[in-house]
Amino acid sequence: MKRTVAERFADTIVERSRLVIALLLLVSVVVGAGAVIGETGDAPIGQAGTTSQEQKALDEIGATYGTNDAIVSQVVVRTEDGNVLSRESLLRSLRLQREIRNDDSINGTLRADRGLVGIENVVATAAYAEDVRRQRANSSKNGSGTNAGAPATRPPSPTLDQQIRALETRSPADVRSLVGTVLDSDATTPGTDPTEFLSSNYEPGTTSADARITFVFQRGTDDSEAATQAAYDAQVAIESLVDSRFDDAFVFGQGIVDDASSRAIGDSFIIITPVALVLLLIALTLAYRDLVDVLISVFGVGVVMVWLSGAQAWLGIPSSSLLIAVPFLLIGLSLDYSLHVVMRYREARTGALDTDDSDTDRRSPAMAMRSGLSGVILALVIAAFTTAIGFFSNYVSPLASIRDFALLSGTGIIAMLVVFAALVPAVKLEVERFFDRRGRPRLRSAFGGGNGPIRRALSGTANLAQRAPVVVLVVAVLLASSGVYGATGIDTEFNQADFIPQDAPAWMHSLPEPFAPDQYDVSANLAYLSDNFRQRGEGSEAQILVRGTVTDPKSLAALDAATTTATERGGRNGTIVLRPDGSAAVESPATVLRDVAATNDTVAAAIDDRDRDGDGLPDEDVAAVFDRLYDAAPERAATVLYRDANGSYESARVIVGIAGDASAQSSASDVRAVATAVERGAPVTAIATGQPVVTAVVQSALFETLVEGFSITLGVILVFLVGLYWWRYRAPELGAVLLVPVLIALAWLLGTMALLDIPFNSETVIITSLAIGLGVDYSIHLGERVVDERARHDTLGEALSAAIVGTGGALLGSAVTTAAGFGVLALALSPPLRRFGTVTGLSIVYALVACVTVLPCLLVIRERLLGRRTNVESGEAAN
Repeated sequence: MKRTVAERFADTIVERSRLVIALLLLVSVVVGAGAVIGETGDAPIGQAGTTSQEQKALDEIGATYGTNDAIVSQVVVRTEDGNVLSRESLLRSLRLQREIRNDDSINGTLRADRGLVGIENVVATAAYAEDVRRQRANSSKNGSGTNAGAPATRPPSPTLDQQIRALETRSPADVRSLVGTVLDSDATTPGTDPTEFLSSNYEPGTTSADARITFVFQRGTDDSEAATQAAYDAQVAIESLVDSRFDDAFVFGQGIVDDASSRAIGDSFIIITPVALVLLLIALTLAYRDLVDVLISVFGVGVVMVWLSGAQAWLGIPSSSLLIAVPFLLIGLSLDYSLHVVMRYREARTGALDTDDSDTDRRSPAMAMRSGLSGVILALVIAAFTTAIGFFSNYVSPLASIRDFALLSGTGIIAMLVVFAALVPAVKLEVERFFDRRGRPRLRSAFGGGNGPIRRALSGTANLAQRAPVVVLVVAVLLASSGVYGATGIDTEFNQADFIPQDAPAWMHSLPEPFAPDQYDVSANLAYLSDNFRQRGEGSEAQILVRGTVTDPKSLAALDAATTTATERGGRNGTIVLRPDGSAAVESPATVLRDVAATNDTVAAAIDDRDRDGDGLPDEDVAAVFDRLYDAAPERAATVLYRDANGSYESARVIVGIAGDASAQSSASDVRAVATAVERGAPVTAIATGQPVVTAVVQSALFETLVEGFSITLGVILVFLVGLYWWRYRAPELGAVLLVPVLIALAWLLGTMALLDIPFNSETVIITSLAIGLGVDYSIHLGERVVDERARHDTLGEALSAAIVGTGGALLGSAVTTAAGFGVLALALSPPLRRFGTVTGLSIVYALVACVTVLPCLLVIRERLLGRRTNVESGEAAN
């Protein structure tokens, strides 16, 4: 009789088991050597490249306006029962600034033009100016000044030491009076609004506040990677200095977030690893009930991890937080494959696969491995193929980190198939032969193969499928429909705040060292910062690029009205930051003109001569007023207006403060509304841009790409299964039947995600692709077993019972171990890891439930329909 490919493969493994072991161990050494001699490096999740108009507008702003405050950290000082504007509090911040300046490693990362700016500097500068004016007045009175009759000039900007001395020489009452003057006076430095350093709940006119902020301006993102990292390291160092000086203060910046994320991942694995190992060992022990098989399985997992590390190095894939999930993924799938191989061997060894008991030679280790492996190898290959497709489909992503995730996961699945389809069976066979030669044959039954509760539960699902298949299917479909309905309201927005570590629950802090995690306040600090202050930096400011006749009075009026629109949007969605006076934190040519005119008589006169409606803006000859603005305050003017070499005004810019914890899509929606309002009121084009808007564009495009890849994956798997089962059994509908439980489990998963308020975005859509891989894996294993058992039994009921008890036991053991491995990630302090563990654990449970309940019902209904059609065709032929 002609032997199948599966049987020939099994023969090769059995007859050349030692050669297979030697060759694959040699390959393992070669592949694993990459982890030793190669370098992977580290990489953040990163931003995808895009050619959108928003990105082009942002690039144009960077080229023409020349501003780059991408790396900015914030020092927030607050108190519940005191006053952060007191003399002592302000001096403490000034001394902190001096300490920061005296640290060369920190000072070297600060921008030369600004560095540190806070209300403490504004108040101290005002105090210094008073001292200078008093000295000049005394000199003039005494006639000792060299220029006693000269007009007064603005005092030079004081040094940090001069600022400190200016406050130290004043009493608390004097400082309080000075604070009142600074906050109430209109004669402030152009562009410096002291209230921007105070929380949004500050009451104008008062001299006390419960919180204030100091901005630390550092090098931009166009600097080298080393300079950027040095700036991030400096933020962590500043945090230590702040903690030593203030009881209630914090520092927030990307470096702080990165440091907290790194520590949170480390703390998570210190807590998770022993829990995961204990759970896995318990699950494996219960499933195998044999230490030798547990060790063989762990050995296979170890080899897969070696191949994974080596492959990552040889492929040059940099490490990132997203790739941390890959080892957990492969460990879970490896245990699944190991269980199928070992349990099918046990069934063959104990005679569970025999139709009679007359020939016990078939139960020798060699024959059992040949029979068991040939019966499961095709299911392993098909499952690996479909699972790999699910991950490789993400390689079309525009995001480099997701492409790396797809490549490494797919490569790992291929390595896992080689290890558990060849190396582990060969090692298992040699171990069994070793015990047999010593007269200690090992005859363990498969998981669920005895007469215990697991067998009864699995048999019960087979009986239920035969008695009420339609009822079970209707219930499953109704639940799936509810899941789909719930998924229609699922959040699809991307929020960077969702990736920031959160503090551990109280019980974790009570753990002994080294398991007790650090305190993580970064998420709460971001929420406080977003609620109370306007942040600075790349991710906290959106921009609007205005092209066209920006010198048209209508254009200036439309830019002025942008503040009103932004205020309305800020009040509605909370994404646009509001100032203490309730207006939106917007900077435009209109706001800059008013600010500069408040302290510059030339600009004020130019506006007054051309202001016909009394709104403080020119209604004619706007270009001439812009020229006066450039003469008086060129740096301020250059932030909102672009003037070419010929003196023509080519574009204008509106800067909009965005809440740091707002989602990218909501922020983009609000900023676009402001841009649309500008276009409606003037003959210009206004393009919403800035990092939050570009992030929204990228994430939306990424989400669409992943969903398309998700759909393509389903289509490819469907075509593959239909073609495969048509070629093997002339039953193409069987391929479609196997995919139905996968879709039902996916609908259940999406509905549960909606209930748990887990977003379905570019991050979690990758995770849900695992649901397809696992679901198809389970369906293929059970479907193949049913087809195999159907050929050896007279009725479908007997075949279903044998298949569900046999393969269902392996599936249950696999689901328990895999869900334990993934589910323990729900304890992680890192939100992405926590979501990964939760969603993956749910997908495993739903895939198993759908496989052992829905699939048998579908197979019963299919056979009944085929039998009915056969009877009809037979009756027609008889007639």
